[in-house]
Amino acid sequence: MRLGVLDVGSNTVHLLVVDAHPGARPLPAHSHKADLRLAQLLDPAGAIGPQGVDRLVATVQEAVVAAEDKGVEEVLPFATSAVREATNADEVLARVREETGVDLQVLSGEEEAKLTFLAARRWFGWSAGKLLVLDIGGGSLEIAYGIDEEPDAAVSLPLGAGRLTAAWLPADPPDPSDVKALRRHVRAQIARTVGEFARFGAPDHIVATSKTFKQLARLAGAARSTEGLYVQRELKRKSLEDWVPQLAAMTTRERAELPGVSEGRAGQLLAGALVAEGALDLFGCESVEICPWALREGVILRRLDHLPPTPPA
Repeated sequence: MRLGVLDVGSNTVHLLVVDAHPGARPLPAHSHKADLRLAQLLDPAGAIGPQGVDRLVATVQEAVVAAEDKGVEEVLPFATSAVREATNADEVLARVREETGVDLQVLSGEEEAKLTFLAARRWFGWSAGKLLVLDIGGGSLEIAYGIDEEPDAAVSLPLGAGRLTAAWLPADPPDPSDVKALRRHVRAQIARTVGEFARFGAPDHIVATSKTFKQLARLAGAARSTEGLYVQRELKRKSLEDWVPQLAAMTTRERAELPGVSEGRAGQLLAGALVAEGALDLFGCESVEICPWALREGVILRRLDHLPPTPPA
């Protein structure tokens, strides 16, 4: 069947269309993406303002039309931290439902971490052993660990690259004192969770998902996306530590000219790099392997697991 997953994230609204059936890997058929930056559209009271809600409704409606045009049989719509944490989330969800017919399901941070972990487990398989999975979104950082498809530990921290950039790095280029303050904040937040994972022992394989990690890996010399999904890509902590001060000294425009860095993400790349550096350091990771699958694929896989088996011909 042809499925669509509609991801209303803190940075983008992304419709991913796949051809899928139980027992097979989902094959991407179409991608429709719009930069919305919901995490940066919150007012001082933590609500998504009228302009932001208007843009969200219009963007979801565009995605619905795209899904219909591509013959999608079922759309799996969900929202993450920007909507989850908005003080007017109920009103926003109601308006989206009334005007587009889409009933967005708000995932908890723990659900995000678990679904991302499922995607990584399916990608790397059982031979990867105990997995530690890191994912940096626009609004939150997810960390999950385990040996099965359900992680033994899963947490979500408010350390998304977009959120931190808006709150901590107002200048362009950023003020060095702001960068230092953000670095301390990030490490203090992550350090509180390390003990929860350490009690399970060292992981056999450490992987990272998300656009932020992919762009950082590309900066550090990983293969271009055009070389395909199956090329192994990794990000070494030493390379990341070398890049952080360089990114801190750059303007957004200068970062956007770096290899693999999109213009829309350039402004928040430094915050993402500080989170990635802090996570790798505090968890004792010398390097991470980049996983092509993440939350959207996890949502699709979970849905496929609940489909009845295909009857024999």
